[in-house]
Amino acid sequence: MSSATKLEISAPKIRFREPQIEMAHGAGGKASRRLVEGLFAPLLFGASAEPLGDAAQLKINGARMAMTTDGFVVKPLVFPGGSIGELAVNGTVNDLAVSGAKAEAMVVTFILESGLSTEALQAEIQAMADASRRAGVRIVGGDTKVVEHGKADGMYITTTGIGAPLAGVELNPLSARPGDKVLLSGPIGDHGITILLARGDLEMEGDVRSDTRSVLPLVEALVRAAGGGIRWMRDPTRGGVATSLNEFARDCGLGVTLEEDSVPVHDAVRGACELLGLDPLHIANEGQFLAVVAPELADAALEVLQATPGGGEARLIGEIREQPAGSVLVTTRYGGTRIIDMLVGDPLPRIC
Repeated sequence: MSSATKLEISAPKIRFREPQIEMAHGAGGKASRRLVEGLFAPLLFGASAEPLGDAAQLKINGARMAMTTDGFVVKPLVFPGGSIGELAVNGTVNDLAVSGAKAEAMVVTFILESGLSTEALQAEIQAMADASRRAGVRIVGGDTKVVEHGKADGMYITTTGIGAPLAGVELNPLSARPGDKVLLSGPIGDHGITILLARGDLEMEGDVRSDTRSVLPLVEALVRAAGGGIRWMRDPTRGGVATSLNEFARDCGLGVTLEEDSVPVHDAVRGACELLGLDPLHIANEGQFLAVVAPELADAALEVLQATPGGGEARLIGEIREQPAGSVLVTTRYGGTRIIDMLVGDPLPRIC
């Protein structure tokens, strides 16, 4: 073909320039976003890349569905309030739930380390089976691989889940408007601090348990109360509430203002964070979710959440405003304000 008729195919715009992968790239904060947006997205999705979310929305032969995939590398495998098997199910169900879908089926892959005891493996398979029954999702297949001793922290689990969309929900950060309200389903930081203490690396003790659970019943209650008034949802896992809301603010181009006193935090979590110099807003959660809802529906939505089992500590914690555009502003209990950014670095590796 002549030069005049050749198709011009532009090279992907790769913006990731860091020489190697570090732990921070898996922490869910700024480094993770640089990696995904700068390397994965341009090579895998090209110009069709959409704002990052917890699940992909698909249409196959006219049928709509949502799909998500995740990897679980928590250390230790068992911790107060849960374990890796339960966490893998709940994390998958929750990613679909906050994307506006009910999990219907999952496939799972176990990466097992040579030397792992059969008793430990059986316990996690059972934990996964129990969690799937509680969440109402079927495990329909999977795979198993074994790697050399010392190469997998005992066990890693990856999952892929498929869900059916919940009727009446169209989530898009671009639909947010100034005046919308920010809802939080319950106390933050329990999971991250539980994992930190469970490792025994610090001379600290605390009465805290992971919040791992399925948030689907709470999401379904919210949908019944607010329906099309729900603009956006997210479960604030790695990077915590601060990172999730910063991603939202960046995607919609608006600002988020939080009232620090309105954000529920258990005393043990707050105390551990103060001793360690951590901000609860950056600590991972595995059984909570954020939602941005239309202002006229916010009170009714909160009332329904608080009346649903497991939602008694839900709170309205903030508002969407025009300024500061693309940022999250926290009004402190002392009357001051501070900008809170996405997580930088990796204070708590191997948390989920």
